[in-house]
Amino acid sequence: MSKKGILIHDAKIFTEKNTFRGSLRIEGDLIAEIFKGEVPESVLNSNTVIDASDLWLLPGVIDTHVHFREPGLTQKADLYTESKAAVAGGVTSFIEMPNTVPQTTTLALWEEKNRLASEKSLANYAFYLGATNENREEIKKADPKRVPGVKVFLGASTGSMQVDDKEFLQWLFAESPLLLMAHCEDTNIIQRNIEAYKARFGDNIPISNHYLIRSGEACYKSTATAVEMALKYKTRLHIAHVSTAHELALFDAGKPLTGKQITAEGCVHYFWFDNRDYEKYGARIKCNPSIKTEADKKALIQALTTNKLDTVATDHAPHLLTEKAGGCLQAASGLPLVQHSLPIMLELARNGQFSVEKVLEKMCYAPANLFKIQKRGFVRKGYYADLVLVNPHYPWTVGTDNIVSKCGWSPFEEQEFHARVTHTFVNGKLVYNNGIFDESRNGNFLQFNG
Repeated sequence: MSKKGILIHDAKIFTEKNTFRGSLRIEGDLIAEIFKGEVPESVLNSNTVIDASDLWLLPGVIDTHVHFREPGLTQKADLYTESKAAVAGGVTSFIEMPNTVPQTTTLALWEEKNRLASEKSLANYAFYLGATNENREEIKKADPKRVPGVKVFLGASTGSMQVDDKEFLQWLFAESPLLLMAHCEDTNIIQRNIEAYKARFGDNIPISNHYLIRSGEACYKSTATAVEMALKYKTRLHIAHVSTAHELALFDAGKPLTGKQITAEGCVHYFWFDNRDYEKYGARIKCNPSIKTEADKKALIQALTTNKLDTVATDHAPHLLTEKAGGCLQAASGLPLVQHSLPIMLELARNGQFSVEKVLEKMCYAPANLFKIQKRGFVRKGYYADLVLVNPHYPWTVGTDNIVSKCGWSPFEEQEFHARVTHTFVNGKLVYNNGIFDESRNGNFLQFNG
């Protein structure tokens, strides 16, 4: 007798409403049935059974902020290698940024990225359209059911996509058919700081000063400007990678996500590292916006609990280690994170910073709701079977022998985590099973209820 589907048996199942001991049956791409308690013998006999008695069953993580570097920068990462790293870490869907080569600022280039992903990505995928001072017509033509948002750089970062034409910015905030996702750092403040530190150190400014150059003041001023414009024009605005306590004052606490006009993203490295860690890790933790102080870190963690931060992503941005050499003005900015984001957050939960339920809210449910992603992000009957099995008591250590990202390194090397991803399902397909990948089927293009 052929088996109907896959039965994940006797797991601790996490849903947005409750947590219970039960089983889940996958048929085709979808979650077919969810059982609380006992499973009928007929179901056990007619499906391929995975014993999950020691495991947690979670919805797949949706990472709405990654840089997978393809096209044009594939010496350091590409859609295949980074999606493979993603599923190894329980990330089943991603939305990728436009600062590749060429930059994704036309719909033709956006379509080409989708074509590449359809051939290479093990995870589900979508891509932002990038804003420039000149691509108004492209943005106007974008379909909100296919394009999740417009990425606008309100300060210079990797790829030099800063938008600084005031008339265009006014149009963008007033008329964009898509959600705006903003990178907020004030370039003038950063440049002023660079000159001050060059006067002190010359061109070789130590990495420990990076958070003082790309300062909290630079972040707050730019974010405050973006929020002011959004309120004026009633823009649907999502602030990327919030890194300071001061910025949190600009966001609402307690409101349900669906009622917010302005939302904010936290990233895992700002919850883990602070400026004291530059001494140990150097440029390995250099990123834009910079990792700030211990007080900022604590405030950002608290902001998850109060819901001032609405989603958690990675800003996964791999570089070759050779590109991370030098001081503040030489070392590339960005960290490879997508493989370790769920273990990081579960470790912080284990340490009492927040609950496992809060982790799932910010990494699964909220991204699905905020971007209106169809039938993903939840453990629900009829939804796509994007699922993760985690052993919460299986200590392991990050090392070069288990890093999947193409760049081959991580700032978390030698770090022990206590929760391990054992299985990852994408559209019902078991793509990752205890270190073994099944690459026979690629992920799907994400659909949005634009």
